[in-house]
This record gives sequence, C-alpha cells and structure tokens, in this order.
Amino acid sequence: MATVPRTARDQENQVTTGATVWLTGLPSAGKTTIARELAQRLREDGHRVEVLDGDEIREFLTAGLGFSRADRHTNVQRIGFLAELLARNGVLALVPVIAPYADSRAAVRERHETGGTAYVEVHVATPVDVCSVRDVKGLYAKQAAGEISGLTGVDDPYEEPVSPDLRIESQDQTVPESAAAVHKLLVERGLA
Repeated sequence: MATVPRTARDQENQVTTGATVWLTGLPSAGKTTIARELAQRLREDGHRVEVLDGDEIREFLTAGLGFSRADRHTNVQRIGFLAELLARNGVLALVPVIAPYADSRAAVRERHETGGTAYVEVHVATPVDVCSVRDVKGLYAKQAAGEISGLTGVDDPYEEPVSPDLRIESQDQTVPESAAAVHKLLVERGLA
C-alpha cells in the first residue's frame, strides 16, 4: 500500500479550506432546499461538501433522542461536533438544522472558534405562516389537527438569531437566489 508523503498531505490540507455553514430556521423554511442547491454549486466549483440534514442525522445518529429541550440541545451539539470535524478536515459542512435554542447554537459556534474552524450562521427567516403553507412534511397540519405537539415556532419556542452572519427571507427570492447569497458570503470570507 502506497503512503502519501507527509508534505503532500500537509499541502492538501492547506489548500482545502473547510467551514461549517449552519442554516437555522423554522420547519419548512427552506433550509435543506437551499443547502442542497448550494452544495451542488460548491461541488461544481471543486469543493468537498457534505450536507448534514437534520432528519437524516436524527434517523441514523441520534435516533434515541426525543424533542425535549435537553434532547434538542444534545442533538445540536452532536451535529455541531460532526460538522466541526468535517470542516477542520477541509470539508464545507452545510447544516440545515432547526437548532431552536440560541444557547445551543452559541455552544456550537464556540466549539468552532476554539478549534479555529470557520463557522457561518445563516438564518432562513421564513415567516411561520409561509412555512405552514409549504408544510413539506405535513407537520403544521398534524399540529393543527392535534396529532402532534411541540412544533418549533408554533407551540414550542424558536429563538431567532440576533445577529446571524446572513439572514435570508426565502419567501422573497428563489432557491437559486438564496443559495447564491450564501455562496457570495462564503466567497467574501475566503471559504469558497
């Protein structure tokens, strides 16, 4: 088995810049759709990209967690750890995860800052009335029918970011326009 000389590996890590791009917002705000559009564009530009979708993470990595405040915090911290691990190894980790609590998001940002890893917070600030019309997963309809409770932004809190790196109002622009806005910010910061 051939090994890569250390100098070549070091050069590869220096050339490839990773970062975590956390897209937070209400259910059906457009986080995952924007992340997937952005991922495609970044891959076309030659970047290593992973989309850490909240639903997939819950299915495969955090299946035992519920939706209490403590479980939501644990879920966000686990995803934040994974994102930071990928980012510090040269991957652009796109994280479309609700992360409803400000302290949970702050802890993830702090982990990145402590590790010297780039972190960008994007608030997909779609109003709840628009999200409930989109209702991609039928959650708003189920909540209205009394079938579920604890829906973020309806009968469970969502603490909006006070000063995100970027705020997107997806109801006022197309998915490609939203993805382009995030891409522009990444370019400005030397991350894409």
